[in-house]
Amino acid sequence: MSHASEYRCIGCMEATVTREFDVSHLSRTCPVCDEFGRFVNTVVVERFNSLAADPPTRLHWDQLDRLQKWLIAERLSRKDHSIDDIEVTVADGDDESPEDGGIDAGAQA
Repeated sequence: MSHASEYRCIGCMEATVTREFDVSHLSRTCPVCDEFGRFVNTVVVERFNSLAADPPTRLHWDQLDRLQKWLIAERLSRKDHSIDDIEVTVADGDDESPEDGGIDAGAQA
């Protein structure tokens, strides 16, 4: 018997779907907010919420955009990384951020 995973719409955070596979996210139209977007594995959502409730100081959580926060939550919950593996670079004004949002979790990220 395969394991079912639950995914939550990150647009409205209300709709959930269950699938018989385990990935970090999937893209689909939300039946609640009617937006086509990401449904994130609830394991990642739980980690995102715990980081938001008690963010480690070294991550500069308040200075990160939403995508950067989701990337950190995904790496910590699904890729065997720890907080110590995550390096966050906060841009100073006009500097452009790297494609990954200034987040580095080593060569495996």
